[in-house]
Amino acid sequence: MAEGDRGDGWIFGLPPGITTAQWPLDPNNGYPLQHGFTMRLPADYRVHGDDIVGLSFFSTAFDHNDGAPMVAPAVRALFDAQDDTRPEDPDLLAFWTARQNSHPRLYRMRDILDLEYAVILLTETELSGSLAQPPDLAGNPHLRDVPAPAWLASGAGHAYAAFEGSADGVDAAETSYFVGLMGAMPEKGLGWNRLLRLEPRRHDPNAGVPPREEYFGKKTAYQMPYYYEGKPSAETFRWHKWTKGHAGNHIGGTMMPAQAIPDFSPYYIEFDEAFGGYNFGFGIAQLDFRDMKFDWAQ
Repeated sequence: MAEGDRGDGWIFGLPPGITTAQWPLDPNNGYPLQHGFTMRLPADYRVHGDDIVGLSFFSTAFDHNDGAPMVAPAVRALFDAQDDTRPEDPDLLAFWTARQNSHPRLYRMRDILDLEYAVILLTETELSGSLAQPPDLAGNPHLRDVPAPAWLASGAGHAYAAFEGSADGVDAAETSYFVGLMGAMPEKGLGWNRLLRLEPRRHDPNAGVPPREEYFGKKTAYQMPYYYEGKPSAETFRWHKWTKGHAGNHIGGTMMPAQAIPDFSPYYIEFDEAFGGYNFGFGIAQLDFRDMKFDWAQ
C-alpha cells in the first residue's frame, strides 16, 4: 500500500485506527483474529450514520478452521462468562483485559461451526489512522492448547499463499491460483496487503433490495439472476443478461451464494476466500454489516 494511498480499502495486512489492545481475540483460543479486509463504504451503504464511513472484518485464522474450532478451554470459558469478574488465574488476565478493552463498535459473530468473526465500524479518523499491530501474547500457557496461526509469523498474505498452494496440490505456493490472482507471491510481513478499488455495477436490479429465495413460487422484489427456458433442468438454465460483468466480490445487489440465499439486509458484502484469506472449503461468504450477520457455504 503506497504511502497516502489507501484506495477504497485493502485485503490482508493490518487494520487502521484501533489500538493493539482493541484488536479482537478469538474467543475459542485467545489468539488474535486474522484481519481479512478493511473497506470504505459507499455513501449509500453508510447505514450506521454519516460518521461511520468504513469497517474492518476479522476472522478465525484459515489454519484454525478444519470443520470445528480449535479451543483452549479456559479461554473459551472466560469469554463465555456472563459477568466481568476478574479471573483468579493470572494467566487468564490478558484475555480478561482484552474483553474490557474492546472497541466500542466491535461486533462479534459466530458461524454454524462455532468459528468466530468480528467487525469494527470505523470513523473517518480511524479509517485514515495508523495501522495497528496485533497483541503479542506469546508465552501465555493457555495458548499452548492450540498451535499459533501461521499469519502471526509471516503475515496473512504469505501464509495463506502457502496454505492455498497446498490445497491446490501444487509443488510450490508460487504457482498456485491465489498467487496468480495476486500477481506475485506475497512478501513475508504482517503489513503486506492489496488495495481495493470499488466500481459501481452498471446493471443490477437488486441494488437496495433484500436478497431472498423464491419459495413455492412466492415472489419478492428481489429478482433471481437466472431463469429457465421451459421446464427447469440443467439444459434450460440461463443467466439473465444483466448479470454479465458482475464481480464475485461486491457490496449489495445480486447475491451469488454457493448454496441458499441467507435472509440478509441489502447492506451486505459478498466475498470469496482470496478476499483476505479464509478457509470456506472453496466457498463464498456474505457479511450483513447492518444487522451484523455472517454466513458462508461451499
